[in-house]
Amino acid sequence: MADSATTTRERRRQQTTHRITVCAQRLTEQRGLDGFTMDDLAEAAEVSRRTLFNYFPSKLDAVLGAAPDIDPALLATFMAGGPHGRLFEDLGALARSLLDVKELDRESLELGRRVLVTTPRLLAAAHERFELLTAEFAEIILEREGRAFGLPRARLAVRLMVATFDTALSSFLDDARDRPIAEVFDDTLRDALDLLS
Repeated sequence: MADSATTTRERRRQQTTHRITVCAQRLTEQRGLDGFTMDDLAEAAEVSRRTLFNYFPSKLDAVLGAAPDIDPALLATFMAGGPHGRLFEDLGALARSLLDVKELDRESLELGRRVLVTTPRLLAAAHERFELLTAEFAEIILEREGRAFGLPRARLAVRLMVATFDTALSSFLDDARDRPIAEVFDDTLRDALDLLS
């Protein structure tokens, strides 16, 4: 029963996080990043100001959305050398797990991309976040593979996976067949593995 309550609570938290981010992106698209306040955002997202700050410390963070959250069990499997025993494929399994979030839909992904590419400050903040995540995941790879693997190779592996993920997102947005994003990612990962073999 406790697991069910935790799952329900976590699902509600994810939905609220997503709602706040979509509202922040809509407000940014309509008014510009400096054209609304955190109070405006709280009202649009139908949360209290206090709740809003529990989710995001700033407008910039709200517009960018929550950092990726990987299931600890999947991360433990990765650290143990799995699930496939091949680094890039195993990174793909971690990346794919991020697509199992219900809130990933075409409309919100298109909105996020539009807002990002038209707002230089957001683009710079996204790049800074990307660099921090790259460093974090490079360290995780080095823990798994050993320091002799080398930091430059670990960073390259992360950047290749991000390029694969980004290509899958672009393909998903351009695909008129309306396939699930996880299916598009699987195809893109297969193509990347073919190119790298």
